Amino acid sequence: MARAFLIVLDSAGAGGAPDAAQFFNDGLPDTGANTLGHIAQVCAAGCAEEGRSGPLRMPHLDALGLGAAIRLASGDDAVPGLGAVPAGLWGAATEVSRGKDTPSGHWELAGVPVPWEWHYFPDTTPAFPADLTAEIAQLAGTDGILGNCHASGTAIVDRLGAEHLRSGWPICYTSVDSVVQIAAHEEAFGLQRLLDLCAALAPRVHAMKVGRVIARPFVGTEGNFTRTPNRRDFAIAPPAPTLLDWAQGAGRATHAIGKIGDIFSGRGIGHSHKGKSDADLMAHLLRLADEAEPGSLTFANFVEFDTNFGHRRDVSGYARALEWFDARIGGFLDRLGPGDLAIFTADHGNDPTWHGTDHTRERVPVLGWGVGTRAIGQVGFADVGASIARHLDLPASGPGRSFL
Repeated sequence: MARAFLIVLDSAGAGGAPDAAQFFNDGLPDTGANTLGHIAQVCAAGCAEEGRSGPLRMPHLDALGLGAAIRLASGDDAVPGLGAVPAGLWGAATEVSRGKDTPSGHWELAGVPVPWEWHYFPDTTPAFPADLTAEIAQLAGTDGILGNCHASGTAIVDRLGAEHLRSGWPICYTSVDSVVQIAAHEEAFGLQRLLDLCAALAPRVHAMKVGRVIARPFVGTEGNFTRTPNRRDFAIAPPAPTLLDWAQGAGRATHAIGKIGDIFSGRGIGHSHKGKSDADLMAHLLRLADEAEPGSLTFANFVEFDTNFGHRRDVSGYARALEWFDARIGGFLDRLGPGDLAIFTADHGNDPTWHGTDHTRERVPVLGWGVGTRAIGQVGFADVGASIARHLDLPASGPGRSFL
């Protein structure tokens, strides 16, 4: 029986979103952002030489059609290093949900566009309303909170970490995404206390149509704080059954790798496979290529492109991560058998050459192994879920249309 693997390279956008002018970084529109295309250009110019060198090398995904997908998505022919003639399924997907965030992208890829407008907190200080601030402090058992503003996670921990250790107050911040993030020291504040705080707060902010509460634990001392891998996302539940629900409802095994379980609030997920790094998650993916049951769905998210390199505007680091992923994915594809389908895509962009520090509104590449050479053109995010459902012979609902 056929198996399917849906693999998201978090933030690996390909430019060209038709509504990019309606989304902003540092007050400037996202028009022209192109995560993968700009990384390829910077690498070819010899300006991404930290820990790697030369043009961007992604032979396995490029053989499926990565370069061609970027050119289709963005209309930019300058994608140096990614010029293979496609031998797989390839195209580009456009999102209709009104957000450039993780839940919107993943839900829509799984067949369910977001039907509401997300609530965003203003870029002011304070950013949160007084009653929400009071509730966070009450749940934390403190007299107040720190931060209460838009911020980069690493920057605000560097700025307020020492005060957090002195006062015991949690560091609370947001961004252009629909999110409340709470940072606290794993040892001084306590990891479980932080997770319990975020879990207790989540229903309140979900009712406001805020997408996520994210626990951001860190360790260290003043001048040397570092975030740990124990991040946890408490996401609002999808508004309708998704691809994962369709599969589980049909009696199929479902496997979630990385933060997929958090993004979908555990719905439709039979087995969750987590790790402290993308290397750990790749080990799970390779193992499941051998072990996943006939008829099963495996849904994976590789987050470090986004968290470690996109938000930090680190082109060399992003390029290193892409090349590492591509080198390992060859072994994954070698493990797949007749009837298997693997789809590689992204949930949004995060162009490391761009102004600001937030996600960028972009189309995403859609690449496939297991159905021969096939150009699918411009499709919708929801078409990805519909196509996997068709491959697995699942009953599907929603607006997506299969490209298989």
